[in-house]
Amino acid sequence: MPVKSRRPIQNTQHSTLTYRARQFVAALRAEVRAEEYELVSSLLTAGEQRLFTSMPTYDQRHCLDVYLTLVDAGYCDPILLRAALIHDCGKVDDDGRPMSLGWYVLATILKRMPALYLAFARGGSMTIRPIYVYAEHAWRGARLAAAAGSPPELVAIIRHYHDPAPNGPAAALQWADEQH
Repeated sequence: MPVKSRRPIQNTQHSTLTYRARQFVAALRAEVRAEEYELVSSLLTAGEQRLFTSMPTYDQRHCLDVYLTLVDAGYCDPILLRAALIHDCGKVDDDGRPMSLGWYVLATILKRMPALYLAFARGGSMTIRPIYVYAEHAWRGARLAAAAGSPPELVAIIRHYHDPAPNGPAAALQWADEQH
């Protein structure tokens, strides 16, 4: 099925403290219902399901919300929708540890100081592992999706949805992700 080509208006409220506080409280209260796990099982391959369940509940909830945003906006490409459900799987580190909410808060603060954020995220003596994982999660998630047997189109969507100006399905995923 074709992917919608129009891109809805971008959510610009991400930078407000109130928005981030609401986002944090929502993460603390995050739940995934049994019927949502059934939906995930019906859409994802076994390998992709493992990626979904490896994420903490707050990231699972976020991925489901991104999926639902795409569906509500009329997107129906099954590859895009599967990508939405696992797009943040790269936030789980190489030892299978999910990123804690405290690190999310720190990463969000550091992103307002780009030089410091990059110093902590990009290697060298100042690297902070969770900040690196956060900064590289799209690339890491694409690698994990490929290892789980996802098709190259899905891997490419996850790899590129955080690009400055993604195209096609990656742009749709970026838009939906920015709504949450």
